[in-house]
Amino acid sequence: MAPAPSIPKAAFWMALSIASFLGMSVAGRETTAELNVFQVLELRSVIGFFILLPLVMMNGGFAAMLTQRPFAHIARNVIHYTGQAAWLYALTLIPLAVLISIEFTTPIWTAILAVSFLGERLSRSKLAAIVLGLIGVVIIVRPSAGSMDPGHLVVLGAAVCFGISMVLVKSMTKTESVVRIIFWMLVIQSAVGLIPALCYWHNPSPGLWPWIFLIAFTGMSSHFCLARALAYADATIISPMDFLRVPLSALVGWLLYHEQIDVFTAGGAALILAGNLLNLQRKTQQVAEAEAATP
Repeated sequence: MAPAPSIPKAAFWMALSIASFLGMSVAGRETTAELNVFQVLELRSVIGFFILLPLVMMNGGFAAMLTQRPFAHIARNVIHYTGQAAWLYALTLIPLAVLISIEFTTPIWTAILAVSFLGERLSRSKLAAIVLGLIGVVIIVRPSAGSMDPGHLVVLGAAVCFGISMVLVKSMTKTESVVRIIFWMLVIQSAVGLIPALCYWHNPSPGLWPWIFLIAFTGMSSHFCLARALAYADATIISPMDFLRVPLSALVGWLLYHEQIDVFTAGGAALILAGNLLNLQRKTQQVAEAEAATP
């Protein structure tokens, strides 16, 4: 049975999700300073699997994790793994706020892919969000200013992968539970990343293990808490809360790493978020109109 809608509970779970994403960013920065990206992802997936096990047992055990869509899980997780590897690598190259700002173009690529592959209609609000988002990216990256960082392109590629992954997850949620999706994410990504991780394996120093456990825990908890938030409120309510990650990541970057944010990054991020908010506002109006028309 679906839980009763509750804005306070949705906000609580969304706050935990945002905290998890921020913790994952900091843990990612610390672990990749010593370990290769592939090893970090492997440790995250393997440890995350054991962290998830109690939830698996509470939701019917391994028998309940059986799926009729193995190829969908494999395709989604190969793409998602590629995006995660690119995201972690970009974390070593550019400031946190810049990375998170460009990452928020994921809804743009999701909208484009949903129109192309899921047959969704390209409304004026979606088109406006795409245009504003692309302008925002150009302002942040500034390719003509001679200041383009390879990290910008890497995280942009990660955002595209996340957009593809989001479309695949959207098609899977009709038959797959949240726990089953996360379960197969950890299993498949552990298998995909095993050989690359072994090729670059380096025994972590004792002081690094708390950060490794943190990135493993937050890698699972961020998605779980987001799913719980969506169970209590619509995406049109949840998504604007997620935008707090941009200023909060800028604050974390400034406090921990003394990263400065220029006016171009702030302006580009504002355009990306404005496009997303415009699209969400239009969705809210459509839902309200549909409810009003229902007898």
